[in-house]
Amino acid sequence: MLDYPLIAALAAVIREGSFEKAARSLHLSPSAVSQRVKLLEQRLGQVLVVRDSPCRATPAGLQLCRHAEQVSLLERELLASLPPQTGQGRLGNLRLAVNADSLSTWFMPAAIALSDQDWLLDLSLDDQDHTAERLREGDVLAAVTAVADPLPGCRSLALGRMDYLAVATPGFIHRHFANGLQLGALMQAPCLSYNRRDQLQSRWVRQVLEQSPPLPSHWLPSNDVYLAACRSGMGWGMCPRSLVQADLDCGSLQALNPAPLEVPLFWQAAAQSWPLLEPVTRTVEEAARLGLRG
Repeated sequence: MLDYPLIAALAAVIREGSFEKAARSLHLSPSAVSQRVKLLEQRLGQVLVVRDSPCRATPAGLQLCRHAEQVSLLERELLASLPPQTGQGRLGNLRLAVNADSLSTWFMPAAIALSDQDWLLDLSLDDQDHTAERLREGDVLAAVTAVADPLPGCRSLALGRMDYLAVATPGFIHRHFANGLQLGALMQAPCLSYNRRDQLQSRWVRQVLEQSPPLPSHWLPSNDVYLAACRSGMGWGMCPRSLVQADLDCGSLQALNPAPLEVPLFWQAAAQSWPLLEPVTRTVEEAARLGLRG
């Protein structure tokens, strides 16, 4: 039989990234958490945690963490079916992977609604083309992703499409694109990129010009900073239409080209978790229906 207090200690170490932070979250001493993880490793005969900064789970450790999340979902479902008791807490941890643009736009109403349902959210941010990796690695229960095909052992649900526009200030466009959107100008005008995984700019240029030139980039790994840089004239960037519509309406930003880049988004989760996550899926699906194009 598995010892669930030991597994809970392991899951806390992986979730928090260190034994000290795990101890605080569990209201235990760091030595007590360490002893529990060591005992679990001894019983299973294998290393479960790479003791690094931050701590990382081994493949076996990830399996146990995923199992712990499944048990937590089952416990939450069971408690919800029982008559409520005074002081009975029903808060559950919900670890999801979401792309930053979704979090800045349509996903926040879902996050608020999930909070109202007594979930404690633990959101992992990444590019929409890479959030699925967090699910594949067992780091999250579900993911908002641009990957349409279900991952092995997962189910996929279409959420809708997010429109991105290439935008810049009128002054930036006059300075760099006075003669129109040309290949040479794009190779000289700085663009804004979220990180080195961000391919939206290159995809849009291929869509518009059917070419893939090298693009000089500022790297700005923050949505707020990215948008501020765009508004300041530092460069041109790919922004969700809903996030910059007011800027477009007042003329402080302009589109380099009216053609948007459409990015379909999907909700993926492990098939075995799908029934337990049904209320979460409905909440995310409703937010997507209101905030994305069908």
